Amino acid sequence: MKKFYVSSFFIVLAFTVAGQQSTYADSLQRFRNQYILTHGVIKEADRPKLQFYPINEKYAVEARVERIYEAPWFQMSTSGKIKKTFRVYAVLHFSLDETACKLTVYQSQQLLNNPAYADYLFIPFMDLTNGEHTYENGRYIDITTNEMEKGPFYLDFNKTYNPYCAYISNVYNCPVPPAENNLSVAISAGEKKFSK
Repeated sequence: MKKFYVSSFFIVLAFTVAGQQSTYADSLQRFRNQYILTHGVIKEADRPKLQFYPINEKYAVEARVERIYEAPWFQMSTSGKIKKTFRVYAVLHFSLDETACKLTVYQSQQLLNNPAYADYLFIPFMDLTNGEHTYENGRYIDITTNEMEKGPFYLDFNKTYNPYCAYISNVYNCPVPPAENNLSVAISAGEKKFSK
């Protein structure tokens, strides 16, 4: 099963850990370090080649959550032959670079039936960086139902990551972001395109 990288977002930009001052950037760096250390496709020798945008608090945006109840299950297209079953869980409304944006949040039927991952939610998206600076077929963010239910909710694009297909294209069935999640802004945050 594909590992989902989910971590709690710290709304407070400064907090104390073990008696020392730690910043938002520190918490994101720890998140990235863990992501690199546990990457399921890129092995140890190539992990230093994973690339990221500089951490930027601008891309941790407050979003209004429009909860969608009892949405029907549907088959989301993937990069391979096997489609995956999701349903719409919510729509996030936010503003970035003075542009009104929205992203649909999906719930996986497969993960919903797995107690260890039942509260995980999935946001695949495209933006204006795809192809040049980031993976051409989009990137992902994972959140949890618990994170979303706590207000205010912040969507942190600094935690954006590549699907496994960005590294090995002919093995995985990576969900393709639906057209409704194509953003008309550049998300210069999170993981960049992988080049070995």
